[in-house]
Amino acid sequence: MARRCREALLVGVLVVCGADRADAAGNCTSVDVDFMPAANGNKFAPQIVAWVEDTTGNYVETVFITQSTGTFGIGNRPGRFDFNSGPGWPYGRRITVFPIWAHRHGLAWDQLVFQAPDTESNLSHEMAQSSREFHFCRPIKPEESYFDAMTCASEAFTDKGIFDASQKNLYPPRNDLTRSPAIDAASVAMFELLNPFDAVSQATPAPGAMAQFSWTTPPELPLGNYVMFVEVSREFDMNSSYNPTVFPPPAVPFDIYGLPYRGQPSVLYRIPFTIGSDATTATTSDYVGYSDPTGLDGDVRPPDSTISSDVMGSGALRLALIADGPSAFRIRVGARPQFDDIAPALPSDLQVVDATSTKATLAFVAPGDDGTTGRASRYEIRYLVGEDVTADNFDRAVLATASVLPTAAGTYQQFQITGLLPETAYSVGVRAFDDCRNASELSVLTFQTPDRVSGEVDACFVATAAYGSVMANDVELLRRFRDLMLRKTVAGELAIDGYYTFGPALAGAIGESDLLRATTRRVLAPWIDRVRSVRVDR
Repeated sequence: MARRCREALLVGVLVVCGADRADAAGNCTSVDVDFMPAANGNKFAPQIVAWVEDTTGNYVETVFITQSTGTFGIGNRPGRFDFNSGPGWPYGRRITVFPIWAHRHGLAWDQLVFQAPDTESNLSHEMAQSSREFHFCRPIKPEESYFDAMTCASEAFTDKGIFDASQKNLYPPRNDLTRSPAIDAASVAMFELLNPFDAVSQATPAPGAMAQFSWTTPPELPLGNYVMFVEVSREFDMNSSYNPTVFPPPAVPFDIYGLPYRGQPSVLYRIPFTIGSDATTATTSDYVGYSDPTGLDGDVRPPDSTISSDVMGSGALRLALIADGPSAFRIRVGARPQFDDIAPALPSDLQVVDATSTKATLAFVAPGDDGTTGRASRYEIRYLVGEDVTADNFDRAVLATASVLPTAAGTYQQFQITGLLPETAYSVGVRAFDDCRNASELSVLTFQTPDRVSGEVDACFVATAAYGSVMANDVELLRRFRDLMLRKTVAGELAIDGYYTFGPALAGAIGESDLLRATTRRVLAPWIDRVRSVRVDR
């Protein structure tokens, strides 16, 4: 079984390992895992991965992974692993996020590095190698208001990297990109094919709220005893044993951006459970160990006093204790035999309820579990930019962070997609699933976000902030001068690299003030006049 699932993983079709049982005869076992991320003052939500092994330690399948690793590839991206971090941080391969899982699944990928040689310790990168970024933000200084707001300061452009076959990585690349041919390396076109975990990648559960994920067992999986492993990590989870003094940040260019993130390592939960002809339940309230703080091995260190056990949301208490009658648990695993060969109906009447320049609220009429009867088990919501979502590309579309709690058939369900860009066309697809992972037809809607409100900045240039539009003639003139003249000198390249990566902070201030916008236009005016007089040849 482990070998068969691993072969499926290698070609990026994990769903084959766990979704065909219902198709075969309507028989399946649904394994439900309940837990609650604990809330505390740490704004960074815990990252979670779960996988199943047999009782002899053979890996069976990854059944859940939060999308930062499973979709957006934070474990294998350009930049050194100990870079500082912050909201939407774009660079640094986070090999410390799930070290135990990474050493258990049996796979490896070529490591991603920056396109320019010898730049792994630099946060600033050439525009010619940096394409538009739809998920991550630019690096932010801790004192900027955006750091506490946990939002992007402005539009960002990032170097998506290139594969280095001489180095291996135990994490997959991101799965949300469409390659920009003139900018991105050819490696980017392969990311989608090489990431096998996007099929079980889900949005990070909200702290303080009950969460559940379900796994439908493969048809060839024998009845018997198995083990569910759950690994939980959290950035900035500091204590006296794990902090910036013990793990200092690297001395790199632009190291004033972000903050040291390396706190307590991931912790591991182990829950033995049974798949049989009757329903079974298993629970645990204690973690069994923690990972290597540097992420270099997959060994499980036994619990000790270096891991906090008295701070809610930290260390051993990253998952809350949930009351269950006279007992309590942090993780509950329930296995239920099912017979269901009728798929849910189409989520109908998909529509936009409200849309701003950065977010949209959508609604649809809920289908049932069997056609229009009952209640669907879950929904999967994905979207694409500049391309219609279809049944063929749905699995590679970006998984929305929206969470929808299914209700009875015929009722309206609402969800919100955030982090959108102004004046951008989005295609959204919604699909319903039942307990045996029978899928509904795909409901699709295309809409465009409105223009930004007055004062917002929609690009990473002071000139754009001053003139108010990326299409302003004078901005286009400056852009052409930058690309065709400044790039021909070393000094020009250095100026562009630093300004391009970190200019948005200044642009943000300018965009918020009519006086600063007018003043900036006056400052730029003589430069624009000089540029007009320069002959620029390709």
